[in-house]
Amino acid sequence: MNRRMADRIARDVHAYAPSALAGNVYLVGTADAWALIDAGMPKQGERIRGVAAALFGTSVPSAILLTHVHPDHAGSALELARAWRVPIHLHPAEMDLATATDLATVTRYATPLDRAVVLPLMRLMPRRRVDAMIQADSLEGWARTLPPDGSVPGLPGWTWIATPGHSPGHVAFHREEDDVLITGDALLTVNLGSPSGFVQALVRRGRARLCDPPRYLDLDHGAAVVSAAALVRLHPRVLAPGHGRPLAGAALDAQLRAREGAHGAT
Repeated sequence: MNRRMADRIARDVHAYAPSALAGNVYLVGTADAWALIDAGMPKQGERIRGVAAALFGTSVPSAILLTHVHPDHAGSALELARAWRVPIHLHPAEMDLATATDLATVTRYATPLDRAVVLPLMRLMPRRRVDAMIQADSLEGWARTLPPDGSVPGLPGWTWIATPGHSPGHVAFHREEDDVLITGDALLTVNLGSPSGFVQALVRRGRARLCDPPRYLDLDHGAAVVSAAALVRLHPRVLAPGHGRPLAGAALDAQLRAREGAHGAT
């Protein structure tokens, strides 16, 4: 994907990669009505707004939708919500972390990588400063829970699917009409669990292939594997991941069948 422009991957669905480490951002709809799915890393709001303006002119989204609230997917959500004056929608199980005001809350949802690297660094800082940083990033007042009936605010014809494991309330977004599936980090097309895959993610080269998120990034890896398998069984025609390039057509179908066969043989 082009880091400066959005790529059209399906009808009214555009994919944008704000930076090498940020999760992919999806702009779905037309100038008459559209929504943003995921919001990249912190301080990427201006870049995302520029892409949105190129696609939709002065139209603002009806909603910001998050697959989950990890900082590489929700980092600019607050900045964008304030700029556009629109709500941020997420799964109820993400709300506690999304509106956290102290380190204790953040610690409860820490992944293995967070516990090994991020939290030790944060504990070296003055506690008041850490809590102030967390409070400044809180989505309190802007966050709303997704409707329990599976509908998606601002996107008629789409449904959200619970895919817990990577985070407690991770979701994917599915348009059944043409089987477009936006998976967040529940299913990737780059192997972030290997050094070569990580380099591939940085340079955005190499063959796209279906991968589960690595264990070190998952809150509950076992649940994450189950969620990934459930998405594979949907047999999407277009798979738009949180990291890596979108897959479609024969290349996607072959990989979906291979994964189903591997799971069936175990």
